[in-house]
Amino acid sequence: MAIQTGKLKQSMLATRLLSAFSLVIVISGQVLAQERFRPTNNTVVLKTSIAGQTKSNDDFKAIDNAWRKQAQDIQAATAYARAVFILGLDEGDLRWYGSAKAALLPWWQESKLPAETLFIRGLVKQGFHEFPEGLRDIDLAIAQNPRKAEYWSWRFALNLLLSDFKSAEKDCEQIEVFAGRLEALQHRAVLHYRSGRADLALQILKQLQQSPEFSKIDSEWFQFQLGEAYRVAGQYPMAMSVWRQQLTAMPQSHLIRLSLAELLNKQSLFSEALKITDIENASDALLMQALLAARGLKDRKEQKLAKLIESRLATQSLRNESLIERPKLIYLIEYDIDAKAGLQLSIDNWKVQQEPRDAVLFVKAALKAAQPQAAEPVASWVQQTNYADPELAAQLKLLNEQRKRLGTTK
Repeated sequence: MAIQTGKLKQSMLATRLLSAFSLVIVISGQVLAQERFRPTNNTVVLKTSIAGQTKSNDDFKAIDNAWRKQAQDIQAATAYARAVFILGLDEGDLRWYGSAKAALLPWWQESKLPAETLFIRGLVKQGFHEFPEGLRDIDLAIAQNPRKAEYWSWRFALNLLLSDFKSAEKDCEQIEVFAGRLEALQHRAVLHYRSGRADLALQILKQLQQSPEFSKIDSEWFQFQLGEAYRVAGQYPMAMSVWRQQLTAMPQSHLIRLSLAELLNKQSLFSEALKITDIENASDALLMQALLAARGLKDRKEQKLAKLIESRLATQSLRNESLIERPKLIYLIEYDIDAKAGLQLSIDNWKVQQEPRDAVLFVKAALKAAQPQAAEPVASWVQQTNYADPELAAQLKLLNEQRKRLGTTK
């Protein structure tokens, strides 16, 4: 896959909004330096290391070599950090964030830096769930260069993650000023379906499809958002149709593959879900969906997949990583390993970010642990944001029923 320094905007917003592959790793002690951590064969997500990537990728090789020759050169380090950050997003393996942080470590505490360095450092910080610090860096970058629409777009994504919709709307206004109406409409559509107006989001996205300027829109980003708007509106066949078509056109897209696999499993279409997960090269997130599909099919692969997931989680624990990731939540909660542990992880997760898919898992954990009051933060969040999708609404209804049965007050 070609890695280009200008590619970040194509995948960044959709990836952070989905947050489906938030494999966020904080390593105690020294941060990864010249090479990314190389786990054992049963835990590695990517086929190759950085060195392997450079052999087939001239763009990345040049960036990589420049940084290795001049690691103290801030421009070379920033370009390298951006490149490996993109690689993590594109491959669904955010362990590359360690390499990005390593490149920027000499300037990690400084505030008087070039706008681009501040921006990339902000992205890496939010990848490690340091959201206020990440936003602060992006704001500093914007103060230097407010005309860079990419900066506003990421700020928008972070504000959505933190459920700060007023700030997200202000970001949309700035995006319109500096990038035009077409970009602003796409972002506003996302804001709409995240705030209880999925029908309006669909209306805007369909109008954009008919626009003479539609060819200028990144297809992966747009088709993910269109499918997500259909999903939130409860129009699951339409969502799956959009994502199937996009996956055919762009089979390398981890974002689309994972989104489709999740929805297929939700709709009990286990055979197709298992088929598209590409087990041999699966990220943790895709591997978890393969495991759910195998269980649904009563496939003999289930035991092997379960052992593989367990091995990956055990390896993460041995490396003393602090992480909040959806695959682990799904494993504990939806795969019925330990609802109480899943509930505690959901509580911790919700304190730092509020994502719709995490909300569903949070409520499911509370139901399975028979602790309906624990998921009250989700109910309050729904009232605050007006977010609604059929699955979450159904789970909240069950939660209220359980609360009444147990005589639990809010």
